[in-house]
Amino acid sequence: MDYTAKNAEHVDFGGEVDYSGHQWFQEPPPRPEPQPVVEPYIPEQSVIMQNEAFGFALGAAPNVLYGRYKQYGQLGVLAWCSEFGELIDSLKELGFRGNMFVTTRTQALRTCEEILKLKLDIEMQIILMYLSSQVARLRRFLDGERQWDDYPAPKFPLDYRQYGPS
Repeated sequence: MDYTAKNAEHVDFGGEVDYSGHQWFQEPPPRPEPQPVVEPYIPEQSVIMQNEAFGFALGAAPNVLYGRYKQYGQLGVLAWCSEFGELIDSLKELGFRGNMFVTTRTQALRTCEEILKLKLDIEMQIILMYLSSQVARLRRFLDGERQWDDYPAPKFPLDYRQYGPS
């Protein structure tokens, strides 16, 4: 290896600096400016009630979805997705105003996982895709950086003759 800088001869063009009259460490270093005291955030009662209501609705959402599926089948899932979309829009509005609590966000992400874990036998792939897109929409709002891989895979028929005239 060639270290040209270390192998070159050192050239000194000046004499030694005279520090004899200098007084060292006479001035203390400047103290940092004190940071202003930040008042703790105390949310209004209406914001607390909103977050509690959202937490309750999000906690019940998987059970409501399953109940709609049991009662109305795939069309119940479709109707529930529309209602869930309204809940997502309201959550986004709450978040954009800066009033979403961490517990509400955590509950919403947990709800998304629980929805996708439900054993729903959805044969109409458009409904399955709509359900997945609603969950994805909420997840993108809550945690846009993360990628999820727990979505159900659509099962489109590959043999078109199976659905043709007999």
